[in-house]
Amino acid sequence: MDQARWQTDGKFFRAGKKRVWIKAVTYGPFPGGWPAMFEADFSQMVAAGFNALRLYEMADMRLLDAAEAHGLKVFSGLKWGQNIDFFARPRMFSAARISLQNELRMTANHPALAGVYVGNEIPTDLVRWMGPERVRQALEELIALGKELAPGLLFAYANYPSTEYLEPGNADFTAFNVYLENESAFQCYLRRLHHIAGDRPLVISEFGLDTHRNGLDLQAQTLSWGLQTAADLETAGMTIYAWSDRWWNAGAEVLDWSFGLIDRAGMAKPGLAAVSRRPVPPLRVEDGLVSVIVCTRNGAGRIASCLAALERIMDRNFQIIVVDDGSVDATARIVADHFPRVLLVRLKAAGLSAARNAGAEAALGEILAYTDDDCEVDQEWLCRIRPLLKRGLYQAVCGPNLPPAPEMWQEAIVCAAPGAPSHVMLDDEEAEHLPGCSLVVSKAAFLAIGGFDPQFQTAGDDVDFCWRLRDAGFRLGFVAGAFVWHRRRPSLAAYLRQQRGYGAAERLLMAKHPQHFSQVGETRWQGFVYGGGPIKVAAGSIIYHGSMGGAGYQSIVNRMLPLRDLDAKFVTPFSRVVLELITWIQPRLRAWVRNRKIILWQRKRPIRLPELPEDFYLPLRNGLTREAILMQLTEKGWNPANEHAAWDLEYGDSRILTATERGDSGQATLLLRVWGKAPDLHLE
Repeated sequence: MDQARWQTDGKFFRAGKKRVWIKAVTYGPFPGGWPAMFEADFSQMVAAGFNALRLYEMADMRLLDAAEAHGLKVFSGLKWGQNIDFFARPRMFSAARISLQNELRMTANHPALAGVYVGNEIPTDLVRWMGPERVRQALEELIALGKELAPGLLFAYANYPSTEYLEPGNADFTAFNVYLENESAFQCYLRRLHHIAGDRPLVISEFGLDTHRNGLDLQAQTLSWGLQTAADLETAGMTIYAWSDRWWNAGAEVLDWSFGLIDRAGMAKPGLAAVSRRPVPPLRVEDGLVSVIVCTRNGAGRIASCLAALERIMDRNFQIIVVDDGSVDATARIVADHFPRVLLVRLKAAGLSAARNAGAEAALGEILAYTDDDCEVDQEWLCRIRPLLKRGLYQAVCGPNLPPAPEMWQEAIVCAAPGAPSHVMLDDEEAEHLPGCSLVVSKAAFLAIGGFDPQFQTAGDDVDFCWRLRDAGFRLGFVAGAFVWHRRRPSLAAYLRQQRGYGAAERLLMAKHPQHFSQVGETRWQGFVYGGGPIKVAAGSIIYHGSMGGAGYQSIVNRMLPLRDLDAKFVTPFSRVVLELITWIQPRLRAWVRNRKIILWQRKRPIRLPELPEDFYLPLRNGLTREAILMQLTEKGWNPANEHAAWDLEYGDSRILTATERGDSGQATLLLRVWGKAPDLHLE
């Protein structure tokens, strides 16, 4: 039985050398605690094809031993006071740290333990009350502690749509609890979640349907298409909520919800049979030859790794073409001696665009797939891209290009710095720009626009190519799971030379496409620039909260998706200072090369801070809710604040923010923060 640790593998997971798709089910908490024996439940789970459990408390050794015996992995859940203002009660957060330490010291080395969720759905009103950035930092602190104690485990926070912005930067994967009963809406939201996740794997950490209200058949149908959709749309795993209808919450058994695959009497529902069918991932070899083209100049130190990765591609219906653009090193000899199936095209040095055009001329396939000599494509790259091209909506497609783990501190800084090759998204599937390191295009579209423009010799060729494709009416698509490993520049000097080259290319682009640039020479993208990092709130972030903080989907308003974090192995005060310096230099260097103008700093409007507020803690009785109190105040003349405001209601110069705390026994407390005059409330 394979008990290898699960690890991240780009946008997916692996155990040893084998890729793993997580098919999990939530287990507990149950009235009366864990069952005396796990044999019956775990045997049924394995028979249904599950390979993991998700718990809402830390697993004990008895459960882990039983899981190991059945070949199941376990994701524990840290249980702590996340439904209260834990900053106002520091002991609660200290207790969470102590609990994590104590539990991991006992269980971290157990082969059945795969990872830990350090929290689950911190209520959106409480996040807003405590401050989104502070809450994110608290989650990151718990994850950092967990990784220090158990570096072999996976750590994440189970997020949900009402706090999309609350992604910890140091989590190993992005996890979202999603309850959407419409298949099309679920597909759309999964595409969105991939961009929220950035470079890392996306796991659906809860998905289910209540049979109490929706019936047995609809639950079975929903779980079936939900599981298949999660596999088709490149998630790294899916978690069905829940194993059993028996559920304990807030000190009592919950009897009016029935999300289980088995009922309270232990009998299987139709949903169990529905999820027992294994989802079929989109890894079929499609018809039609693909010509994979690698352009290189003096790439002797890189080309072998690039080609070895290409030869491992699962799709066998492709040819490999290497265009040697005037190399003076051993590049051509390495290709000829060690890769006999590769077609080698040798040119006098003519530039990147000319080399890419030469590759297209030699191509036999109707699809051209470009990558670079410093890239290693994932084995499923073509298998995942082909279906989107086959749909016919898009004539060019790419996936993310991910930096492999840096080997030196300078490379780590470059990985986290701005200016890396990036795709630009118009929405969650259609792109405005695809980088040339992972660009797959139909040959018909390539020929229709005349290929690449030879004036772009080192950079800018892919930007010009994509703009011309779109101008010609072709559409560009994105496939989140079709990734390539793209090694960044190994030194700061090489990185700055690259950015100078990008600036020079932008000067050419400005002359050819002036409509895509502002008066000061900045690129006018219509879409969002992908930075590789997860969507996470930071100082100054503008969040869409909706009216009175009630939006079901709350996200950051941004035109640039976050950059990658500095690799934890290289985080030092010195590296952080250097990263800040490089981040300041990069846009100014490109601007100077682009148009001989430079902006040393930009004046920012001062933020007017409100007066110091006063906080009140008021018990809620007789079923009274925060929402009812807000309605009561609007009837008295208070007005809902702006949908991006950090408070709920306004009345003249006064403002109020509310949230609800919920204790383990179900008791509720209204948190009221007042700027200015306090409102008159009736809480009885």
